[in-house]
Amino acid sequence: MKNKKKLCFGVIIGTRAYFNSALAKDVRKQLLKTIEEQGYDYVILPEDATPTGSSSIETREDGIKCAELFRQNRDKIDGIIVSLPNFGFEIGIINAISIADLNVPVLVQACDDENDKVDLDSRRDAFCGKISVCNNLYQYGIPFTDTTLHTYSIYSDLLAKDINRFAAVCRVVNGLRHARIGAIGTRPAGFQTVRASEKILQATGITVVPVDLSEILGAARKIEDTDAELVQKIEEIKKYARVPQQYSEKLMLQAKFGVAVERWMNANAIDAVAIQCWDSLEQNYGCAACVTMSMLGEKLIPAACEVDIAGAVSMYALTLASQHQSALLDWNNNFAEDRNKCVCTHCGNFPKSFIMNDIELGTLGVLGRTLGKVHTFGAVYGKVKQGDFTFFRISTDDTKGCIKSYLGEGTITDDPYGMDGCIAVTKVDNLQTLMKYICKNGFEHHVAMCRGNVKDILQEAIESYLGWNLYVHE
Repeated sequence: MKNKKKLCFGVIIGTRAYFNSALAKDVRKQLLKTIEEQGYDYVILPEDATPTGSSSIETREDGIKCAELFRQNRDKIDGIIVSLPNFGFEIGIINAISIADLNVPVLVQACDDENDKVDLDSRRDAFCGKISVCNNLYQYGIPFTDTTLHTYSIYSDLLAKDINRFAAVCRVVNGLRHARIGAIGTRPAGFQTVRASEKILQATGITVVPVDLSEILGAARKIEDTDAELVQKIEEIKKYARVPQQYSEKLMLQAKFGVAVERWMNANAIDAVAIQCWDSLEQNYGCAACVTMSMLGEKLIPAACEVDIAGAVSMYALTLASQHQSALLDWNNNFAEDRNKCVCTHCGNFPKSFIMNDIELGTLGVLGRTLGKVHTFGAVYGKVKQGDFTFFRISTDDTKGCIKSYLGEGTITDDPYGMDGCIAVTKVDNLQTLMKYICKNGFEHHVAMCRGNVKDILQEAIESYLGWNLYVHE
């Protein structure tokens, strides 16, 4: 991913004058310790910046001080964490967030009372105060993320879990709001299903950067056989996958294409890419795009087939959420023995770590029959190892003028299946209901997947911050 900097949180400690300020000092110390232990950075007022001596925000003036600090660090802060050691005074907190105007996700955490310590020196009342803070955020139209429980101890293991989940939400929201999606080539005429609206995507902050396929192929052909980057790419491919001897002469052609693609992406700061892989590349250049796309995906730079721009965005969202490789698959074949299973496949573009098995390079099965195998080398052959996965798809609905999406989880099984390319036999509860929803609502045949369960992260990012239409499959 392009942005690999350490995530940074603006931190607000809320307090109220009627409560013991020592409670706020303890919470500040432990919260910052947990943030550091989880590998994140933070921006917070110095302890002596407010009268409490713990940098706790109480008055409007305190809030203005905090807002100014946050604005000075606008390019650094990815999200804001509000912690309430006690009831908190919502005026200072809401002023800090609204005046700073960072437009980043906000997490609201509040501390437990110990029910045997509710004297005036020990009580917190944060259970109630959190409702007041959230009410103000709602009034100001500032979206926010809640914690697992309404309140818990600042020493609870839940704090680190909630911070890590919030960090993933920040990655998704901020990443998509500034994403640059490459579109190499034009959409194949035979795939109207992958049409997408650049203008609707741009409304979220997603920029599509196009380039004609001929420019990439022209750049590839100009690369000298002795080019150091090309030599390195050939070795990289050999280490990445087994190359059958009969196709070894195709490596030079394949590697030049890969180098040309990566040079263009680097020059244009591309986060994810959609490539015209069918079938101009094979006819006019003489190889497939699959291994190039697979290797990009392995580097956490998603690459989608058939210039499926919305598919590339879907893959990028999963990669941001999981920090793992994502793949683009067809919902492709029924599995008669179990109607909750289906075969998801593509010609051969899955990242190696998504497959979690050794891979081999070969030729495209379907196109190879019509164009000749010699022109379609570069497909990845691999059977995906069993395990949990998350599936996700966005689509730009031009008629309704919105981005719509669906999201869910399933299991990749170890069922054998006798097709070439990249194969994943999947099981999704109530699959027939999902297929009806996809068909009735005009979604594409492509779906993005990543290993692991990140459904709740994407759901929070979309519902609380991005505002896309979302169907969550259960």
